[in-house]
Amino acid sequence: MITIYHNNRCSKSREALDILQASGKEFKVVKYLEDIPTKAELEHIIELLDIMPIDLVRKNEAIWKENFRDVNLTDEAIIEAMIEYPKLIERPIVVNGDQAVIGRPPQDITNIL
Repeated sequence: MITIYHNNRCSKSREALDILQASGKEFKVVKYLEDIPTKAELEHIIELLDIMPIDLVRKNEAIWKENFRDVNLTDEAIIEAMIEYPKLIERPIVVNGDQAVIGRPPQDITNIL
């Protein structure tokens, strides 16, 4: 099952959703600001993306700049920050089986469909 971690207020996320809808494939939408991923889910996504937790953080968000920018955080602390402040999670993320991609640009998601 394909899953998109989606924020409807984000144009890139809406574009990725349009690509998924046009693909004709079945998928699930997770509105991650409301249905916040668990620590295990975030760790799994980070593992699938083959990135460090800091690479999933939206570093231009005010929350990051005000609270975390100049703090030396462990990977676990970064994940905890994303759980506490889900706006920090980069978007959109599309997971398809054992593959995942951040849809920036949104066309990147076609690589795993």
